[in-house]
Amino acid sequence: MGDLPEEHCTPSLPFNITGVDFCGPFYVKNKFQRKGPLQKIYVSIFICFVTRAVHFEIISDLTSDSFRAALKRFMAQRGKILTIFTDNGRNFVGAHNELKCLFKLVSNPDNILAHYLGSEKIHWNFIPPKSAHFGGLWEAGVKTFKFHILHAVGNLKLTYEEFLTVSNQIEGILNSLPLIPLSSDAKDLQALSPAHVLVGRPISAVVEPNVTEFPDNALKRWQRVTKITQYVWFRWQRDYLNHLQQKNKWYFQKDNINIGTLVIVKEDNVPLNFWLLGRIVKVFYGKDKMIRVCLIKTAKGTFKRPITKLAILPIDN
Repeated sequence: MGDLPEEHCTPSLPFNITGVDFCGPFYVKNKFQRKGPLQKIYVSIFICFVTRAVHFEIISDLTSDSFRAALKRFMAQRGKILTIFTDNGRNFVGAHNELKCLFKLVSNPDNILAHYLGSEKIHWNFIPPKSAHFGGLWEAGVKTFKFHILHAVGNLKLTYEEFLTVSNQIEGILNSLPLIPLSSDAKDLQALSPAHVLVGRPISAVVEPNVTEFPDNALKRWQRVTKITQYVWFRWQRDYLNHLQQKNKWYFQKDNINIGTLVIVKEDNVPLNFWLLGRIVKVFYGKDKMIRVCLIKTAKGTFKRPITKLAILPIDN
């Protein structure tokens, strides 16, 4: 396995080295009217290469002016960016023409956006074609999220305020991701997440009933917003944990799992931003002499789980 790119492992402040991606278009309306003018919007996604934190900004189009405004809003909240990485414009299969134009403008030193980046001493770099190790952050979480939010929103026309609420809640979901144990203490069941770096503590969400099984016509408008958020959370969490388990297969097979390892326990229909964490206190082998079951100590108690229900933290492995 090759070395990670320097940008992924060099200590720095949050968002000093940032990846930028785009999601959309989505269509929102100004008022609670069944028929009315629709406005096309996009979500600009900022991804910290070091902490894996994310930040969303809604933009009205993919022009230089709109992205420059989004960049200013972002830096007003998260601080100065030193380096921006984006997927190569040619790598966006079927990408929107506006997106391709934006990338061309960045490369033009006479463009107002390129001039702004230069004046702020922000370096913009394109990920080289066929360099999957550079774009690992996109592949692991963000692109999966993009798929689910596009599917969840579908043809539902939200107001701008409703869409902003969905966007902010999903940002919280991605920043709740446990990355590495907070300590090596076997009694400590907490993990460091991007939220710890950004706000100093885990991000909690208002506990609400699960409404994903209800048809849209049986829900009020704000319940539909909750349904979209819950839909994205349940499916993104499931897919992300499956992704971690694919990476972890070699880990269990080579018997590198240790007593005291902090793992994520897969459960169905868990509340928003909640990850059940536990320490392995005992392992059980199958007839093939491979680890098949673990005894896990969690905040809910101690119980057995097959390894198919466990995922090792993404940085811990």
